[in-house]
Amino acid sequence: MLSKSLQYCLVICVALVSLASNFAWAKKDEWLTIELQGVSGSLAKNVRAHLGESPTSQVQRRAFLFTVEDNVTAALESMGRYHAKVDINVTESKNSPWKLTINIDEGEPTIIQWIDIKFSDEMLDDNSFNRWMDQLTIKPGDTLNHGVYSELKSNLVTLALARGYFDGAFTRSEIEINRDLNTAKIHLYFESGRRYKMGEVTFSGQTINDDLLEKLIPFDPNANYSTQRLNRLNRNLIDTGYFSNIKVLPQIDNMSETKVPIKVDLAPRPTHSFEVGLGADIGTNAEKTVEPRVRLTWRMPEINSYGHTQETTMEWSPDRPKFLTTYTIPLTHPLDDQLKFRVGLLRDKYGVTQDYNEDDRNYDYTGQLESEKRLFGIIRQQRLDSGWLFGYSLEYNHEFYNQSDTDYDPQFVLAGFGLSKTTRGDNTLDPKSGFRQTYSLEYGDPNLGSEIRLTKIEARLKWIDTFFERHRFVSRLDLGANIADSDQIDQISPSLRYFAGGDQSIRGYGFQELGPYIEYVNSEGGLSRQVVGGRYLVVGSLEYQYYLTDTWRVATFVDAGNAFDTEQFEPVVSVGGGIHWISPIGPIKFDLGVGLKETETIDRSWRIHLTMGTDL
Repeated sequence: MLSKSLQYCLVICVALVSLASNFAWAKKDEWLTIELQGVSGSLAKNVRAHLGESPTSQVQRRAFLFTVEDNVTAALESMGRYHAKVDINVTESKNSPWKLTINIDEGEPTIIQWIDIKFSDEMLDDNSFNRWMDQLTIKPGDTLNHGVYSELKSNLVTLALARGYFDGAFTRSEIEINRDLNTAKIHLYFESGRRYKMGEVTFSGQTINDDLLEKLIPFDPNANYSTQRLNRLNRNLIDTGYFSNIKVLPQIDNMSETKVPIKVDLAPRPTHSFEVGLGADIGTNAEKTVEPRVRLTWRMPEINSYGHTQETTMEWSPDRPKFLTTYTIPLTHPLDDQLKFRVGLLRDKYGVTQDYNEDDRNYDYTGQLESEKRLFGIIRQQRLDSGWLFGYSLEYNHEFYNQSDTDYDPQFVLAGFGLSKTTRGDNTLDPKSGFRQTYSLEYGDPNLGSEIRLTKIEARLKWIDTFFERHRFVSRLDLGANIADSDQIDQISPSLRYFAGGDQSIRGYGFQELGPYIEYVNSEGGLSRQVVGGRYLVVGSLEYQYYLTDTWRVATFVDAGNAFDTEQFEPVVSVGGGIHWISPIGPIKFDLGVGLKETETIDRSWRIHLTMGTDL
C-alpha cells in the first residue's frame, strides 16, 4: 500500500500533467475549433470574417458562442441569403478544445431587380460620371451583395470629391428588399451641388525662381477642381528633378465660396549627388569575354535659381572608357523647352576583325574596329501641344580609327532635327499597350566643316498591346540609311555607321558584331577581314509574352535583319525565349537567343541576354 505522502505526490503530478495539457492547447489558441458545413467559396469566407478571431480564453469562448447565430445570419444576409437556415451544434470537452459545428442551408439568393441611380445639379454636365456609369459591373440579375452596394456608394462619393463637388450628398440611398419574391431594388440619388474651382497655388520651401514654378502649373486660373490636375502638377514637379520632397495639398478647410486654394511644400535636392555603378559586359564580342565596368555619375540638380542643371558620367572599362557631360538650361518652360550643351570623350568598339590562318584554313578573331570620338553638341528640345517631342541640333564630332590598317580621323558638323512621340495605355513601368515612334534627319556638308556630304535618316518604331489580359505582344522596327557617295564610305565615322546584334537588335549575337565586311592584305602580308558596318539598317522583332502571374511572364521571340550596303545584304534570323520578372523598378528580363545562320564572319551563335527597364 502506498504511503500517504506518495499518494499526495501522485495527485499533484496528475494535476500538473492535466494543467500542462490544458496550457499546451490553450496556448495554441485552441479553445474552440470551428467547422462550416453547407457553404463554400466567398460565402464561407464572409461567414468566417463575421465570426471574427477565435477565442483565447473561457470568457471569450462564452461570448463568442453567444453571438454566433447573429453573426452568421448577418454574414448570409449581407450576401443576399435572407432565407438561409442555420443549425448550430457545440460539443464540449474537458481536456481538448470545444467543437463548434455550423451547418448552413443557404437557401435561394436575393436577385437585384433593378438599379436606380440619379444625379442632379452641376454633375449632370460632367462626362466623368457618365463614364463611371458605363464602367459599372453591377447589373440587374446579379445576386445581391451589400459589400458591392457599399463599394458602389463609396466610389461615387470618391469620384465626386475628386471632381470638386464638396457639397455633394445622397438624398436617397437604400436597398428595397422583397423577401417573398427574393428580389431587391437599389436606389441611389446624389445631389452634387456646385463644382468648386482651382484657387491660388502657393509654393514654399523652394529656391527656384517663382516664374519658373508658375510655368509648371498645368491648369489655368479658375479651372474646375480635379485631383487629376493636382496629380499632373505633382508629376511636373517630380520630373524637373529639382526637389527631394513634394507635397501638393488642397486646402479644403480654407476654401472660399467657389475656390480651393492649393499649397505646395517643396524641399530642394542636395546641391551635389553622386552615384556609383558596378557591372560587367558579358560576352559582348566574339571571344565572349567578361569586361568589368565602373560608372560614376555626378549631378547638380539646381545650379542656380534659373533651373540650370548638369549631369556628368564617367565610365571605365578596359576598352570602352567614356566621359560625357550635359548642361541643361530651361527656356520658355522647365520641361517642355530645354537647351542642352553636350561634351564627350568616348572610346568604343564595333564589329569584328579576323586574320586568315593558313595552317587550319580558317579565320581567327583578333579584335574589333576601335574608335575614339570627341564630340560637342547643342540641342534644343520642345514638347508640342500635340504631344510630339521636337528637337533640332548642331553637333561636331571628330573620330579616330584604324580600318584595313589605315588611320582615319574624319570630322563632321551635323545639323539635325528629330520628332518623337510615345503613347501609353497606362503609366506603369510595364505598360499593357503603347506605341513609340522616333524619326530623325541629320545633314553634313564639306562647305560647313564635314569630311564628306552625308545625309543620315532614321526611323524607329515600337508597338505593344495586350489581349485577354495575359497575352502581350511586343514588336519593333528599326530603319536607317546613310546617303553618301559609294567611294566615300570609309570616311563615315564608325559611330555614324550601322551595325546589328545585341539585346536591343538581333539577340543571339554579340553587341554590334553583325554587318558588312571588307577583305584586305594586312601590314604583315596576310589576309584579313573586318566588319566595318553598313550604310543601311533594317532590323525587326516580334515577341509574344504570356503572364503566368501579375509579376512573372514567359516570352518567345524572333529577331531578323542586318546592317548592309547596297551590294552586300545578308539577312540574319534568331529565335529564343526567356522569363521576365516585373520588379518594382521595372521588368528584369533573362532571355536566351539562338542565331539560325552562320555569316561569313560570325559562326552560328547563342547568347544569354540580361536586361532591365521598361519597354517604352
